[in-house]
Amino acid sequence: MKSRNEMKKRVVVTGLGVVAPNGVGLLDFKDAIKAGKSGIEYYEELKGLNFSCCIGGTPSVSNDMKLQYLTDLQLRNFSSSGIMYGCMAGIDSWRDAGLTFSTEEPQWDSGCIFGTGVSSVQKMADASNLIDQGKIRRLGSNTASQTMASGVSAYLNSIIGFGNQVTTNSSACTTGAESILMGFDRIVAGHTEKVLVGSCSDDGKYIWGAFDAMKVMSYKHNDNPTQGSRPMSGSASGFVPGSGAGAMVLETLESALARGAKIYAEVMGGHVNSGGQRGGGSMTAPNPLAIQKCIIEAIHSSGVSASDIDVINGHLTATIKDPEEVKNWAIALGRSGDNFPYIHSLKSMVGHCIGAAGSIESVGAVLGLYEDFIFPSINCEDLHPDIEHVIHRSRIPRTVIEHTNTKVVAKASFGFGDVNCCVIYKKYENE
Repeated sequence: MKSRNEMKKRVVVTGLGVVAPNGVGLLDFKDAIKAGKSGIEYYEELKGLNFSCCIGGTPSVSNDMKLQYLTDLQLRNFSSSGIMYGCMAGIDSWRDAGLTFSTEEPQWDSGCIFGTGVSSVQKMADASNLIDQGKIRRLGSNTASQTMASGVSAYLNSIIGFGNQVTTNSSACTTGAESILMGFDRIVAGHTEKVLVGSCSDDGKYIWGAFDAMKVMSYKHNDNPTQGSRPMSGSASGFVPGSGAGAMVLETLESALARGAKIYAEVMGGHVNSGGQRGGGSMTAPNPLAIQKCIIEAIHSSGVSASDIDVINGHLTATIKDPEEVKNWAIALGRSGDNFPYIHSLKSMVGHCIGAAGSIESVGAVLGLYEDFIFPSINCEDLHPDIEHVIHRSRIPRTVIEHTNTKVVAKASFGFGDVNCCVIYKKYENE
């Protein structure tokens, strides 16, 4: 009988890029997550607008830095923070993989699936004001390209020159993880050799305001921003908004080996499903059974077992759903107490980056797998008692853990609309 790897193409990660609130670029980001460094800050503007949550995470990107990725002409009247972050992460990822930009003919064997939750909210606001004032001619030629849903993948295409499928997916907080599986599936099906995958999210009042109105964001730590994002904590009061982008290059193992590429990890598989907004699921809450099924199917499709999972990179947003998520993992894996895998949440350091969450967090997961460390989950000194009833507190790293010989990491994202995604990464070993 043929093994899983003989029956389908093997897919590996050969490039990474990240623009996060606590680090822009792989090196800064890696140093930050290992140190447990928070990128959450206080914003006086939000206070003046009567936000309950006046803290958030925004990547530090200077104008000089932007010019390393886009031209003066492209940046003229450019106000889409999400597309900017996506271009930076995507370009860095492509370069990190040792790949080149096309100057003439498109790269027929390469594509791009780059997602977003909401595209260019600031640009839409700017355009709306001009239209209402009757100043149509002042909209500029890039308003359409910045406000269309596929703006980020279109900009990346203009820079890199893909010849295969170029598209944008959108599934709320599941977007980033879903884009990775979409790219994986396309390679496995034999439709392409390489895919740039990832996701991005705008920052600021126009996108964060809707969540503040829902009363799902933290309001107790405006005076202590770095302590505000508290996944798995008993004193968590809601999520802290973040923004940025994460990207990775997926490639067939055959192609990566042929060109001597660095291999960060292997994508073993995963699963995407929905709870149908039934059985306890709703527009904003997940169906527990669907989450469990998503995890189980992801493990099954990847050819690993539940006992192989060393680390869970959870969704874990610092809301009342954190204990339920941990319980769902325990049921799906059949593991609890001190037999439970390590589990952590990058959101403790960068906040909930919404559409960009799954991709930024996947970059963190793959970096940890490649360099053999488990980054900490900060701000959960007072572990939620309902979580402590399920797993031993030692399974949540409070400081970085080095040299763990981690082999398999499960990354999950769960989004509004009752949609779920779980991706399984494995340390690449030259067999």
